[in-house]
Amino acid sequence: MKQSIGELKKSTWLSRQEVIQSTILVAIVVAIVAVYVSVIDWGLTGLLGKVVGGH
Repeated sequence: MKQSIGELKKSTWLSRQEVIQSTILVAIVVAIVAVYVSVIDWGLTGLLGKVVGGH
């Protein structure tokens, strides 16, 4: 346990501002990917509906 604590003390921790910026960046990237996947899904669903003869 002492070794683990010692190793954690050697680690470089991000500042509060860096954590906030990273979190915002991740949220933006996730939103962009979600929109991209949704558009692709919508397009493929429409295409498949035309091919199969659905509505």
